[in-house]
Amino acid sequence: MHRYLNAWIAYPLAERWTGRDIRRKVTALRVEMALPFAERRRRRLERLAGVIERAACDVPYYRDLVRTCAFDPRRIARDQRYLEDLPFLTKDIVREQGVRLLSERFAREKLHLRKTGGSTGPTTPIYYDDEALDWSAAVNLAAREWAGKSLGMKEAHLASRFPEVFPWKDRFKERLKCLATNRANIYIDTFEPNGLDALWRELARFRPYLLQGHPSTLYALAVHLRDNRRDASGVFQVFESTGEVLDPKKRELIESTFHCRVIDRFGNAEFGVVAYEQISEPSNRLRVLDAVAWPETIDHESGSTELVLSGLLNEAMPLVRYQTGDLAELIREDDGLYVSRIVGRVHDVVQIGAKKFPTHYIQDLVDRLDGVDEFQVEQRLDGALTLRLVVPDAGRHPAISRRVEQWWGNRVELEFTNFAGLERRGWQNKFRYLVDQTSV
Repeated sequence: MHRYLNAWIAYPLAERWTGRDIRRKVTALRVEMALPFAERRRRRLERLAGVIERAACDVPYYRDLVRTCAFDPRRIARDQRYLEDLPFLTKDIVREQGVRLLSERFAREKLHLRKTGGSTGPTTPIYYDDEALDWSAAVNLAAREWAGKSLGMKEAHLASRFPEVFPWKDRFKERLKCLATNRANIYIDTFEPNGLDALWRELARFRPYLLQGHPSTLYALAVHLRDNRRDASGVFQVFESTGEVLDPKKRELIESTFHCRVIDRFGNAEFGVVAYEQISEPSNRLRVLDAVAWPETIDHESGSTELVLSGLLNEAMPLVRYQTGDLAELIREDDGLYVSRIVGRVHDVVQIGAKKFPTHYIQDLVDRLDGVDEFQVEQRLDGALTLRLVVPDAGRHPAISRRVEQWWGNRVELEFTNFAGLERRGWQNKFRYLVDQTSV
């Protein structure tokens, strides 16, 4: 009964109170994704042509680009290959152009800021309008239906436990969201045994249908439970992996320990969820949500291919032929497009004093600090930890130093630097947040 109260009463009331329009979009997405792929492809290309046509009128960057290239957006609907006449959009261009990539039809102060995670270069600001934000939420709900999860069924989210108390308005808003979606936030900071035991108790008490979180966190819990010979079956049915790459080793242990189905997804700050693993499909590929973005791939020097996306839902900041920096294989089937062999973010574990913490926890804390463009931590041979922050505004340094000291005291050495002071490895500046000198 609780499930139906959430789906029929709490969520609609919350939607109305916050001025959101999500459920209607979920229905539209269901209808769209049920269409034959040929029809969807035709609609997507027409939609993309419209996005570029409006951008050529309202977005300074595209106004200049379309004029320079003598590009007619309407031709895309007739021939997808014509899209190749437009140059690629990169993160460097997005940062360089700034507000010139925003539509003049929208007031900037009413837009919603999101930031890229920085795994393929410096953090990049991305802006959503209200409609695009609602579409992003609707895509999440619609995709989860492929995992057997409908609105109102219990879900849990593995969240970072912050060392400070948020303002009551933020706490109230989050509580309302959890009530409307029948969701519980289960908090964790350290991977120490007592932290993992507390996580397991909360998870076993709530018993959701779907659990979402970083696979490294649930993998640590699976190892802990396995080593202590504790039965973990039946507490949840589906684990939705997010925030980092899901490797086969983690998937196998999570599924065998919890007797659940692991569902992978691919998304980013620029577009939201772009591809999602279906519970009825093999676990080595994800179905592209082509209503979100139209995908391409380009050859990469590594021998793989890089994923390129053109957004279809965010007209406040349209991104066309955007190089994501993520390696993936794009597969075309009769029923749609799929991606596999995705290469992206990997998180690590660091030692602060006597405790171990995942780097995504450090990232969550750093995201609370205004003015930070990027961060990296270095685990030194002497056991100490250095936190490097890129904060261009030197006036922010004292306040940030005080907060870091409140969090960790003298257990973390803070260092302000620029992007040149961060150690980057791999192609396209893709890097791990951790520089581990103890493994050298």
